[in-house]
Formats: sequence, structure tokens, C-alpha cells
Amino acid sequence: MKNNISIPAQTLELLDDEGRLLRRYPVSTGANGAGEESGSFCTPRGRHIIRAKIGAGQPPNTVFVERRPTGEIYTPQLGAQHPGRDWILTRILWLSGCEPGYNRLGSCDTMRRTIYIHGTPDETPLGKPGSKGCVRMRNSDLIELFDLVPAGTEVNLIA
Repeated sequence: MKNNISIPAQTLELLDDEGRLLRRYPVSTGANGAGEESGSFCTPRGRHIIRAKIGAGQPPNTVFVERRPTGEIYTPQLGAQHPGRDWILTRILWLSGCEPGYNRLGSCDTMRRTIYIHGTPDETPLGKPGSKGCVRMRNSDLIELFDLVPAGTEVNLIA
């Protein structure tokens, strides 16, 4: 299996080993566009893998900070108490670049930049850029994807 994330179309496509489309999900990538440099808040391009899967068994809307559940469950009321917080919810698929000098190692390392595919509040608009570089998904879609893909799955981010 592999995933193709289209930055222009704001979609994630899950493909089987023969390249057949299994699922298509709306996503939201970086508000600053595509780019690899640390501190750019852009979504990195190129070939990646899912290096780690975090959050198995956690309830939907579990809040994560630094890849650890905080004990909070996101609600719109919690969101209103913390305006501007970058919510990382439900599950995390931590990406690692596969192309040294482009999205791996040095100042462009996707994993060191902590770029994830992660859940977002239900009221967050998808289908248009809006994240700080990560790939945001609906929580129910992310749970489905998380259960379908193993660590090591290829993820291509296409601009």
C-alpha cells in the first residue's frame, strides 16, 4: 500500500500495491504552501514513509502534545478556551523523508520537523491549506487510515 497526498487538490489517496484507489480523503496541508526547510511551516514534498504510528486505542478527539496524550478530549468549548492552539488529535502518523538533502537530514529533515498526518477538530475546514505544515484529516477518516496502513507505508507528497 501507499499514500499519495496532493497538495494542490488537498486530498490523500490510499492505493493498493497495484496502484488501485482504495480510499480518497479530504485533507488540509500547510497554509504557507509546499517547502522543506525547518521553520518554514510548509508541507514537505517528495517520498516519505510512515516512521511511527502513535495513539492506537485512544478515544477520538484525544489531544496530543509532543506525541503524548494530555488527558484532554477536544470539545468546541476546550477549543474556545485555547484560541490559536494547533490541535493534534486522535492519532499521529509521523512522517520521515526518504530523499537525503531534500526531505531527509540537515535543515530539511521531515521527521525532525515533526511533520505528521493527524486529526483535527471537526469544525476545521478541509480541502484548503491551513496547517502549520502537517497534513490534517477528519478524525474518523484518520482512524480508518491508521487501522489500514502499517508503519513503513510509503507516502508521496505531490505539489
